Amino acid sequence: MSQNENRNVVKAARVYLRVSTEEQDLARQEAIVAGARAAGFYVAAVYREKASGARPDRPELLRMVADLQPGEVVVAEKIDRISRLPLPEAELLVATIRGKGARLSVPGIVDLSDLVADSSGVARIVLEAVQDMLLRVALQTARDDYETRRERQREGIEIARRAGRYSGRKPDLAHHRRIVGLRDAGMSIAKTAELAGCSIAQVKRVTALHRAKAASASNRDVAPNDEASS
Repeated sequence: MSQNENRNVVKAARVYLRVSTEEQDLARQEAIVAGARAAGFYVAAVYREKASGARPDRPELLRMVADLQPGEVVVAEKIDRISRLPLPEAELLVATIRGKGARLSVPGIVDLSDLVADSSGVARIVLEAVQDMLLRVALQTARDDYETRRERQREGIEIARRAGRYSGRKPDLAHHRRIVGLRDAGMSIAKTAELAGCSIAQVKRVTALHRAKAASASNRDVAPNDEASS
């Protein structure tokens, strides 16, 4: 293919935006979409997710991977937006993306794809090995950062508990309301978990808690009437 033909090829991108909790805002990452277009990409789709990067079952991530077409590029703010998974799982995710004929375009990771494509023999093998090594280091760094944050959180909780200042983790009320709303709308447990971006176990737990509170409130309302009629 000539250089002119290369310039005329439409580069398609799928943009993945992620934050860890419902309280966090994706607005800061929205600039990535404009940046991808400015870089000459046709943005085929944008996938917005509020879930931990340490979860392999993120609905929007799985949808994006399923949607990928050969030659497309996955664009994200940083590699930890794509994955904070343990290295073997992270490498499997990347292998799945590559298996669809797509590649990653993430700041902080040197992309040698064009050099690899133009090389052969030993040079190609070396470039591919370097690319894999750089990606592996980035994926492991993202996981190490996640584990360090978790350890500091555990240490902070333990210090607060010993000092009598720890009252437990506050429930994510907005997330709970979403789960309850989906269930009230007739969604199955499995579908609710998919749409709410959580586990089936959490859907069952939140639903049971909501029903227990509703039953308790109903009993309180009925009790005075019962006493008045006795």
